[in-house]
Amino acid sequence: MTSSKLSLRLARLADANAIATLSRDLIEHGLVWRWTPTRVAASIRAANVNVLAACIQGEIVGFAIMRYGNDEAHLDLLAVVPAYRRVGVGRQLIEWLEECAVVAGIFSVTLEVREGNKGAQLFYEHMGYRKLSPLHGYYQGVEAAIRMGRNWSGRSLDQGIQGNPKICAVEKVLAKICGVMPGNVKNSSRHRPTKKLD
Repeated sequence: MTSSKLSLRLARLADANAIATLSRDLIEHGLVWRWTPTRVAASIRAANVNVLAACIQGEIVGFAIMRYGNDEAHLDLLAVVPAYRRVGVGRQLIEWLEECAVVAGIFSVTLEVREGNKGAQLFYEHMGYRKLSPLHGYYQGVEAAIRMGRNWSGRSLDQGIQGNPKICAVEKVLAKICGVMPGNVKNSSRHRPTKKLD
């Protein structure tokens, strides 16, 4: 797969069934299915949530759901179809959502991952997340989780996320439009932070 074949877009209500099925099969296996089409659709409609779909030739091959609070964002779900893992799909999903968080003035993201899913833990560590605490019985009393997080609040805006100049540029353009200095940009309305897709 080449990166030119992959496109990222905000999910539509018509995607709720496909995303819920991926969650059931790739994330919630062995558990009671909680991320049903109805719940996914509610997240798509929510003003403080981005549901992002990764598509190849119109087919959803991965997705991520991030919820934005006043000071922290939470990655609710992330999944990539096995045939498209280790080619950058998950990384692009995370980076897109993180950029939205930073533009909204949110510099902290948390998530939970199954304690036994070492591959996912390594992926998140590679993305700059660190283990924060164990959560015993987190998954319906069946399995423990590890809470992981990432925080950029101590970094200067000019450094961006891992020195990513693209994020700095987005932040600076937004600052110019809003008439504030970079670093003071804050989405005070707390509506869904989004960015223009390339």
